[in-house]
Amino acid sequence: MIVVTGADGYIGWVTALRLAEAFPEEEILGIDNFARRRWVRRVNGFSFTDVPSIRARMAAARRKRPNLRFQAMDLRRPDAAECLLQRERPRAVVHLAAQPSAPFASQSLRHAHLTCDINNGITRNLVFAIRGCGEPVHLVMTTTMGIYGAPNFPIPEGRLTVQVDGSEDTIPYPGMATSWYHMSKANDANTLYLAHRIWRLPITELRTAITYGLNWNDFQEDPSLVTRLDCDPYFGVVVHRFCAQGATGAGLTVYGLGRLRKPFISVESAALSLVRAVAAGNPGEYRIYNQVTDVVGIEELAHLVQGEAAARGIACPVTHVPNPRVENETHPMRVHCEGFLRDLGPFSDDLRSEVGNLVEFFLSRTDRARRSLGLFP
Repeated sequence: MIVVTGADGYIGWVTALRLAEAFPEEEILGIDNFARRRWVRRVNGFSFTDVPSIRARMAAARRKRPNLRFQAMDLRRPDAAECLLQRERPRAVVHLAAQPSAPFASQSLRHAHLTCDINNGITRNLVFAIRGCGEPVHLVMTTTMGIYGAPNFPIPEGRLTVQVDGSEDTIPYPGMATSWYHMSKANDANTLYLAHRIWRLPITELRTAITYGLNWNDFQEDPSLVTRLDCDPYFGVVVHRFCAQGATGAGLTVYGLGRLRKPFISVESAALSLVRAVAAGNPGEYRIYNQVTDVVGIEELAHLVQGEAAARGIACPVTHVPNPRVENETHPMRVHCEGFLRDLGPFSDDLRSEVGNLVEFFLSRTDRARRSLGLFP
């Protein structure tokens, strides 16, 4: 038995499908409380893909994946997490349930509280529930590359070796997040570190890059199987926003200088690496990976989208607008991800190809693209 939390979400749905395919003789249980759907509606957003009810999703999925099932559950309740682990006795929990948006968390004190309470509360509930099982349960969890902030040195995979007054030690990388959401995930990482140190829980933490794209093969099998795709100012990501702008001929709006470089990974590779982490097992270690396949400059990404739009006869200028975020606009983002690529790879990400696919997809839904872009200030 493998449990996937956040199974109705963007990465969670694809991960649930891939786990069911990778382990056909094992039951895969998806858990969600549908909060992502409610939060997106709350900011007047919507998915570009037609996301059906969970009943319809599961009916489509189970035609080829009969080992996949789903249960609605709110893991913010400590008793829910405890009952789940005691009843199901999974060998692994893939934990993806979270409030995942930095802009959403930054709207107000209430939104910051909500984000920290949800993200940190669920993680604490799970590690205590796993400890209470009395037997090893491998916790595979995504946090975020945003934990690292923008240091003036190459970003390590989770740990730093430091020297002070002639003595040396390897310590967890300190939380240098630049948003309340990212800081909530830094606190999650602290929780994982403590749970492993005092209880020796087997934990694999993947620090997730900006995730983009769609699960196209599932979409071709049955449109009900496609994951969600958001493009609003709160739950969208820059790749999707640029592609929507490119498909409509709107100017590609680069925040600030555009020289900032960011880490990226496709949704398929993100899900694949989670499946491989489960398959690899964990004898009782705390493993940290930087879940990254590309590092790309924001202006470079804009010109990539501009080229794909031009190839389809769409003129789309690149313009710079004042940056609404407080960030180092020239940070080069040097990232170590050798362990990730060695242990959980290889991956076949092709950002240019995926950008082309997304521009084509948005071209078929230009009314939605214009409506979504109208949400931006």
